[in-house]
Amino acid sequence: MFAVSEVLFLCRANVCRSVMAQALLAARLAERGVPVGSAGLLGGGQPPPPEVIAVMAARGIAVDGHRSRLVTADDLVAADLILGLARGHLRHAAVLRPEAWPRAFTLRELVRRGGQAGPRAPGEPLPDWLARAADGRDRIDLLGASAADDVADPAGGPLAGYQATAELLDQLTADLAGLAWPEFGTAPESPRTVRDKRF
Repeated sequence: MFAVSEVLFLCRANVCRSVMAQALLAARLAERGVPVGSAGLLGGGQPPPPEVIAVMAARGIAVDGHRSRLVTADDLVAADLILGLARGHLRHAAVLRPEAWPRAFTLRELVRRGGQAGPRAPGEPLPDWLARAADGRDRIDLLGASAADDVADPAGGPLAGYQATAELLDQLTADLAGLAWPEFGTAPESPRTVRDKRF
């Protein structure tokens, strides 16, 4: 059995991508006791836009009660795994708390690297698996934007953009759950069928 690890998603405003990623991963790991949170780089107190509420409601997950919050240094210290939705979010975390670097990735980067390293072994501590996944990684890899590492922000675009982002995050969080918590596989219920989950 793996020890409980706290996961923190980061995005720019904490009303769109990180909210969806948090809700999807939390729904997959709810019965496993893995706490999943989110925060942003801008000021807090804002609700998700109607499009985010709608696309998550279509998956049976309520996020209308979510309010954005600004990430703090304490958040980064407390998290066992920090997942930015773009390289810029990761850079922010690495500047705010440089020691967070070994446990901070973009979601796409960790799924890619984790797939190459192989799933977490039974009893393997999360930091050890992250170290395996990070083999050969360099901080310079954080420079610039990258289609391979960034999840595009649908904010301000059409509903179809939010739907596409939710589909991508659904797949990425499923892949992450299978890699970082392989003894669980994916949750017995797809997040699309989880009802009455509120974030």
